[in-house]
Amino acid sequence: MAVVRTPSERPVDVVRMFGSAMAEDLQIVEDVRIDPSGLYKYVLIRVWQDNGSGQEKNIVRGWASAEYHADIYDQVSTWIEKQGLHCECQGGGRINHNSAEKKIHVYGYSMGFGRANHEITTAILKSRYPDYSVTWANEGY
Repeated sequence: MAVVRTPSERPVDVVRMFGSAMAEDLQIVEDVRIDPSGLYKYVLIRVWQDNGSGQEKNIVRGWASAEYHADIYDQVSTWIEKQGLHCECQGGGRINHNSAEKKIHVYGYSMGFGRANHEITTAILKSRYPDYSVTWANEGY
């Protein structure tokens, strides 16, 4: 298995994700990559192909090691652009992820990117964590 570590994403199986060559395909971008537990910043990112297909999707990225929302976006956008795709930050906030209780709460905003649409974020998280209670609020920082 060929594994690559990039500063933007966790280790990935390159052959499994890309085949023999990099592909301009939204399927190579996971919908959710967040830390397994804790309180941390997150960003909602729109990703699209520039091939006239009109295909796009929103993804959620968040981890505790990021001091700023921009740290997350900068890492992820660099990786996405290397795949031949385009992206734009839709805003940010915070995630409180309690894996022991199977609860995720999304709230707050990013000083630099503004408030993400938490309703979209929670819908994406619910599809990744169907057995969790996923809630959101616009209150708090």
